[in-house]
Amino acid sequence: MADETILGGYGTEEDKAFETSLRPSCFNEFVGQNRIKENLKIYIRAAAERGDALDHILFSGPPGLGKTTLAYIIAGELGTRITATSGPILERAGDLAGILTNLEYGDVLFIDEIHRISATVEEYLYAAMEDFSIDILLDQGPSARSVRLDLKHFTLIGATTREGLLTSPLRARFGVMEKLDFYPAEEVALILKRNAEKLDVGLDEEGCRLVAGRSRGTPRVANRFLRRLRDVAQIKANNVITEAVALEGLEMLGVDEHGLGSMDRRILKAVIRHGGGPVGVKTIAVSVDETEDTVENVYEPYLIQQGYLTKTPRGRVLTEAAYQVLGQAPPASGQQRIF
Repeated sequence: MADETILGGYGTEEDKAFETSLRPSCFNEFVGQNRIKENLKIYIRAAAERGDALDHILFSGPPGLGKTTLAYIIAGELGTRITATSGPILERAGDLAGILTNLEYGDVLFIDEIHRISATVEEYLYAAMEDFSIDILLDQGPSARSVRLDLKHFTLIGATTREGLLTSPLRARFGVMEKLDFYPAEEVALILKRNAEKLDVGLDEEGCRLVAGRSRGTPRVANRFLRRLRDVAQIKANNVITEAVALEGLEMLGVDEHGLGSMDRRILKAVIRHGGGPVGVKTIAVSVDETEDTVENVYEPYLIQQGYLTKTPRGRVLTEAAYQVLGQAPPASGQQRIF
């Protein structure tokens, strides 16, 4: 699970606190995703001029790209409160009702991993998003009755790593849908430089370029690398992350020159053991002793984006580039079973 903590998930409470300390607080501090930022600025300004609550927003994309950060920035730009929760926590309709009835006009409700809310809660959410009202069931049995409560207009911001799992009725209730992309190395470098200053650690150009190039286009990964490299620099290099420090630190973390971690390589080798593919994600997950959800959401997006893995209707297939980074010869022409 160490790879997941470094590459995708938050890990411990200490990890969450570290992420929060580096989180930008406004659009001007937020590096990258320029098209999305400009769109959001327009929507926020237009809503403010009309005196309306901002429309509901759905952010999608792999973990660590800034979906949660953007939600907090939006609330800050609106000058309203933000209430944050996550899909798995909202098990009963009453859980959601308690949150919704405490929202003030224009407040932001942020639901992370919104695709994981239960069907019951989702049904309850429809009226809240569309009509700004909820029905509360009072008493039980023959005396049961339903009471409708009006809600103050609020903005729901949902974040998901698996947009395809959202139901059509839920998707249709979002007025704004934005998909976050991986960051180019140049933008990751800017994030690293800014955060190195916040952490009071030196970062030279060569070290910065090396770390940025191996951060998988993901700010969260870059920040985790920076945190560990700060330790190495403190002990071995007078608190400056040089190219040598970056090389040593990333090797300690098991990250190679292609930005691949140990789990990435295990996934690619698992596909090789099955003839290069096609092989299903369930088989891969069993082979590497990891959950299907983690394989599909944390590791696969980068492997696919870098051209090491492709998806087909029959399963995952390895590319020639994957064989090259693993130092293995690809199968002879016609031997790899691509469908």
